[in-house]
Amino acid sequence: MGVSVVVPIYNELENIPHLYQQIHDVVSNLDRPYEIIFVDDGSTDGTLARVQEIAAADHNVKVVEFRRNYGQTAAMHAGIQYASLDVVITMDGDLQNDPTDIPMMLAKIDEGYDLVHGWRKNRQDALVNRKLPSKIANWLISKVTKFPIHDLGCTLKAIRREIAQELELYGEMHRFIPILAHQRGARCIEVVTKHHARRFGTTKYGIGRTTRVVLDLLTITYMLNFFSSPMKLFGRLGLGCLAISAASALGVVAMKLIGGVDMTGNPLLLLCVLSTIMGGQFFSLGMIGEVNARIYYSDARKQPYAVRTLTNFDHDFDHAVPLDRRAA
Repeated sequence: MGVSVVVPIYNELENIPHLYQQIHDVVSNLDRPYEIIFVDDGSTDGTLARVQEIAAADHNVKVVEFRRNYGQTAAMHAGIQYASLDVVITMDGDLQNDPTDIPMMLAKIDEGYDLVHGWRKNRQDALVNRKLPSKIANWLISKVTKFPIHDLGCTLKAIRREIAQELELYGEMHRFIPILAHQRGARCIEVVTKHHARRFGTTKYGIGRTTRVVLDLLTITYMLNFFSSPMKLFGRLGLGCLAISAASALGVVAMKLIGGVDMTGNPLLLLCVLSTIMGGQFFSLGMIGEVNARIYYSDARKQPYAVRTLTNFDHDFDHAVPLDRRAA
């Protein structure tokens, strides 16, 4: 069972030589076919040149170069789509994940699990801008999605390739990979992994990412429950609005007949009209959502990134976006 190690990188020049050596030392002793895929997410500090030097010396190292910076999720998605071996290992490029955890995670895959995701139980990060927001976000996500997990933010994961390549990743969705895979019937398990303090450079992701994660939580909740049939959500909201409208109308009529209250000055009349309009709008959104869902399922898959070059890839990919040039 071969292993594809996918590493999104962005301005990690000082980390790259150490990271490559650590990964190589582990995977070269697995007695399995392997490849190391670095996805350069528009680096500007010489990172790309460094990984291409490594790729020139080691044909097992492959490089995907983006035309510009698209974000960690897009880089993760690209690396997964270009992976060619049985199990995909994803990890950060900042040396905080430990490659020595890879054999343990592969052992879990060999036991029959489809996805193994890491738990940084002893996390080596700043409390206020990294650990505390992460704990709050993980608790909230676990409660909302009803998926038991301690650490969705850990990039170190092992996934069977056929499952990983089915996942639609965009926005900040890479952190929801276990939930998305579980939705598709994958057998998932969480394991404690090692975590190290950052040695070089500065983090590219801080507390400002929290807002985007919360918004993506709303998206993932919608996708889990209503993506294939939006009318189930908007239809219920529409019916609720119409029920409020009917109750308000009855109240207005009763107040007019029993108490002689002027209908034109009754706020319940305004509530009735407003609820009727909102009900119609929700039904319209439901219909539009149903049409879009049908278009989505019938349309070809589109990628949220554009690739400039590929290095050390020996075959073409039908799903890949057009390249400016291809490096062999």
